[in-house]
Amino acid sequence: MQVIFHKSFDKQYIKLSPKIHSRFEERLKIFLTSPFAPLLNNHSVDEIFPECRSINITGDYRAIFKMRDSIPVFIKIGTHHELYGK
Repeated sequence: MQVIFHKSFDKQYIKLSPKIHSRFEERLKIFLTSPFAPLLNNHSVDEIFPECRSINITGDYRAIFKMRDSIPVFIKIGTHHELYGK
């Protein structure tokens, strides 16, 4: 499966620790083979990010993506609070 990383995602990702980079890479591998694996908790976040979904990276970190022509486009990554303000 092809994946696209939006410029805004890249900017946020660069600022994260190597530990979070590693965790994201692990979760991305799972996502590419089984997008709805329970560990990812893939769910809609349409109320805050229209037409988007979220996957868990760690207990607190999430990655937000939207599907474009059957290709996931990751647009944001950050803590729950950074993304949702809660």
